[in-house]
Amino acid sequence: MNKCDQCIVRQLSSLKALNKEEVIKLASSKTTYKIKKGDALFEEGEVTNGVFCVKDGVGKLSKLSANGKDQIVKLVKSGELLGQRSMISNEPANLTAKAIADMEVCFIPKAEIINFFNNNNQFSLNMMQSVCEDLKESENEKIALVQKTVKQRLAETLLHLHDEFGEDTDKTLKVQLTREELAGIIGTATESCIRLLSDFNKLELIELVGKKIMLKDVRALKKLADN
Repeated sequence: MNKCDQCIVRQLSSLKALNKEEVIKLASSKTTYKIKKGDALFEEGEVTNGVFCVKDGVGKLSKLSANGKDQIVKLVKSGELLGQRSMISNEPANLTAKAIADMEVCFIPKAEIINFFNNNNQFSLNMMQSVCEDLKESENEKIALVQKTVKQRLAETLLHLHDEFGEDTDKTLKVQLTREELAGIIGTATESCIRLLSDFNKLELIELVGKKIMLKDVRALKKLADN
């Protein structure tokens, strides 16, 4: 069997429902790309004409706000599919996808995905469930913006970065966002985010190692995020 059969994306996404014959078709139709840090997979308003499988690396999905700021909606990692919703709804992408660390992705044309969608009920169900989960996650984030303070959202985001992406060898967060990107996730000004990080550092919740962040008191951060 080809490499697609063993790929982490197939194991963790809607693609796990594909049979051997469909996996062979998938392998012959896909195109693999290496995306450098800072480069875009696709831009808001662009017609993607397919889906991207994240094989390796980390990316961000973001939307440009009315004041021109980049609002990060979600961070993506290996095993995820990008572009499902806009492909199913037959609309241009409503978000921009960029690499925040070097990425390797595979592009599967829309025609192939639609063929799987029409002929494999489990695949189509899996994909619809995935789209629904993304919508639920988006709704929860909107609620958090209203109900939680900026301080709580920062603690929650730092814990998410730690739990989802892990630590580097020096115990700092493996995925290091710029202060502007971090501010975009928690919905505040960059200056406010910098002040809060400084406060967290003084309280010994975290340690700032240059531009890197190390979590020092995970329990206290969890308590802050939940209160």
